[in-house]
Amino acid sequence: MESLILSLTDKLAIDRTKLANERTFLAYFRTFIVFLSSGFAIIKLDMLVEIRWIGIMLIIIAPILFLIGLIRFLYVKRSITKHYSS
Repeated sequence: MESLILSLTDKLAIDRTKLANERTFLAYFRTFIVFLSSGFAIIKLDMLVEIRWIGIMLIIIAPILFLIGLIRFLYVKRSITKHYSS
């Protein structure tokens, strides 16, 4: 494959894309933490016995969200590196 000659504008755009990818992963991670902690809080509080099933569902969904975010982050990172490695 022929090497790309990128201008400064293109390089900055690639850097912005990398940073946006990291921000998106951090949003997934933040959601994972909130779901997990909310699930544990609902389960631990005796006042919320009626909705304990919601806490269990949040604890089940949390790692799924984390895995989706991690897989997406790695896929986009690899795609950026593959197409625009300099």
